[in-house]
Amino acid sequence: MKKNRFTFLGKNDTGKEQPTSSGHSHIPFRLNFLFFIIFALFIALIGQLGHLQIVNGDKISSQLKESSTIKVSNSSPRGVIYDASGKALVSNKANAAITFTRGNQMTAQDLRDLAVKLNQLITVEVPDKLRDSELGKRDKADFWLADEDNFKKAYERLSDEDLKTIADDSSQEYSLVLAQVKDEELNFDEEALKETAIFTTMNGATSLNTVFIKNSGVTDEELATVAEHSAELAGVSTGTDWSREYSAESSIKSILGTVSTNGLQKEDAEEYLAKGYASNDRVGTSYLEKQYEEVLQGTKSQSEVTLDRNGNVSSQKETFAGAKGDNLVLTINTDFQKKVEEILQRNYQPLIENGKAALSPGVYAVVMNPNTGAVLSMAGYSHEKDSKELQENALGNITAAFVPGSVVKAGTLAAGWQTGALNGNEVLYDQPLYIQGTPVKASIFNKDGSGNRNLSAQKALELSSNSYMVQVVLKMMNTTYSNNMTIMSTDQQGPIYAELRNAMAEFGLGQKTGIDLPNETAGIQTAVNDLDPVEDGGKILDEAFGQFDTYTPIQLAQYVSTIANGGKKVQPHVVSGIYGNDEQGNLGSLIKAIEPTVQGTVNLDEGQLKIIQDGFYDAVHGTEAYTTATKLASAKMTLAAKTGTAETSAYGETTINSNIVAYGPVEAPEVAVSVVLPFLKDDDAHVNNDIAKEIMDAYYDTYMAN
Repeated sequence: MKKNRFTFLGKNDTGKEQPTSSGHSHIPFRLNFLFFIIFALFIALIGQLGHLQIVNGDKISSQLKESSTIKVSNSSPRGVIYDASGKALVSNKANAAITFTRGNQMTAQDLRDLAVKLNQLITVEVPDKLRDSELGKRDKADFWLADEDNFKKAYERLSDEDLKTIADDSSQEYSLVLAQVKDEELNFDEEALKETAIFTTMNGATSLNTVFIKNSGVTDEELATVAEHSAELAGVSTGTDWSREYSAESSIKSILGTVSTNGLQKEDAEEYLAKGYASNDRVGTSYLEKQYEEVLQGTKSQSEVTLDRNGNVSSQKETFAGAKGDNLVLTINTDFQKKVEEILQRNYQPLIENGKAALSPGVYAVVMNPNTGAVLSMAGYSHEKDSKELQENALGNITAAFVPGSVVKAGTLAAGWQTGALNGNEVLYDQPLYIQGTPVKASIFNKDGSGNRNLSAQKALELSSNSYMVQVVLKMMNTTYSNNMTIMSTDQQGPIYAELRNAMAEFGLGQKTGIDLPNETAGIQTAVNDLDPVEDGGKILDEAFGQFDTYTPIQLAQYVSTIANGGKKVQPHVVSGIYGNDEQGNLGSLIKAIEPTVQGTVNLDEGQLKIIQDGFYDAVHGTEAYTTATKLASAKMTLAAKTGTAETSAYGETTINSNIVAYGPVEAPEVAVSVVLPFLKDDDAHVNNDIAKEIMDAYYDTYMAN
């Protein structure tokens, strides 16, 4: 019999597999079932592949592209700041730039190699920090260790204890290796310093963020060279950067503020990151640039960054150019601002030359619309002791506080009326006051005991009576003056201080005005608990005529504005409105006007306010020998004012603060001014009056003459 070509295994009766021969193939059922399942899975796999290729092919391709193409954003130019007349005070200057976008897998060695290559193609300046042996040590050490051979060399210097530390905590490795770098290994030549500068900039970029390697003085040749070698410079590209440019018209640069150059500042980073900013975004760091950051910040540009298989940037293409930020228009007219600055310099400089201002820290003036709160000028100059030079310091009007003197006596009258201690235009006998525990309190016209007289509240403002104001405070203590009397102790004076300070605050004194600039100070109000029970018992009497608490020039401007407008405390502001951009990127349409904000109303009736206003008017137009502000009577508009001379000391010498507040025209006030000249040796010529009059005349010439 012919044998079969295949032999199969079968089972005998005992269950053991035995060879069988037959004319037909025979496969056990379980094996057939297994083949069927495999065949079914194979068919399903073919079907799925076909579905992916035919039905979802485009979608898969898009997803693959997205996995290697990342969208990144970069900041756009900020909005422009204009003065009230539309002159650009701070704008943007476009600069060609060399940029670097860090891939998500770039090592320190990659960055080092890239820095070395790039240094051969462009010229960079070495920061002063890198030339300093101490300040630049860390950056140079990072660059040196970026070379893997150098890192290995330093690693081999680790002690057994260091290695044990690393075994327990691997995060300690770099700092321990860093400590092994020797000073002589950081003696870089000029080219190595340039390479370090480039490396440090690139190393500061987080994954897929863009930094500027060079953004000023980039030549056309450098742009062309970088573009030509782009294939070997992963992440390096050419682009455009911008920088803030200040106009020659801008004499208030300190108010405008500054913008960061290297991304978010440490102290503000968390806040900005929470708002969606990137760590390399440039933001306003001070004053208007910071106050209006979210207005001035532009809409970010968008770019597509393509990564190669190693995660490095192979190309970058801008898909959206971004949009410039909105613009600010100020309340300050630079032409008028310059006039005010010239007036301050011309009157203050002679005081420096003749030594009267040798100890004075500066001179300040604020001009304000009393009805709207618009700051029309904020001028100031700082002065170093015994120097002949002045430095622009408009910010001193909100950051420096001084003892005001008699300019604030309207607040004392208000406290008297509000507490019921004073009745209308009440007459009190003005005389030197001798009170135990405090120097004699007298007015300028009766210091020697002569010239005593009866005065009304209105007349007390005209002649600037100290005695009258002290008697108001005594009446607030429910007592009347008697020679050599005593007053309540400081631990009982708290309520009286509170009443005086609350009345002052209703006019804007002793608290921040809320002006739209950061870093405003409220001045100094010493807590009653901090006063010496013996030495400071009479301070509350000094408070009555402005010889204790300190106020800023902007507070004094809000104070006199409140008197001028009939009792409304209006918030000062230096921005009049927020504007968009036209098609050319210039000043566009109004988006938001800054409307007047009334923060409160003085708790006085019309009659009481009129006594104050009439007293201020009489201080200018009165005819007595001791009428305090008669220099202003010849101004080009009808003015009301109050002067103040505070006795102070500086550097161990007796000095005075010579101040004044004024407003006009009296019949319809539209401008108010405060002037502060602190720590003069004397001011017998009353320069404060001259400055106030000249500023008011300059306002008249600028805004009213036509």
